Amino acid sequence: MIKWLFKMTIYTYKLKYPEGDEKEIEHSLTINQIVDLNGNPIGLPIPSPKMIIYRVFRISTTEERGEITKYYFLELIVGKELLGLAR
Repeated sequence: MIKWLFKMTIYTYKLKYPEGDEKEIEHSLTINQIVDLNGNPIGLPIPSPKMIIYRVFRISTTEERGEITKYYFLELIVGKELLGLAR
């Protein structure tokens, strides 16, 4: 008798906004990465200082049976720092 064992791990990536909201995304991020409102990486310099952009400041991982979830905690970039990224 042949027994087949299939191990499948599901990876989930979620943004955690400063306000407490969560949003699932399709890709992984890194610490200090600059992203837009939807979690898409933004190259520097940013196109406009009027954009809403965030920085990934912390990454947390939880593991449950068959599922690994990575949480990317975001901080809003504002003021002089935002202007500095637009130059």
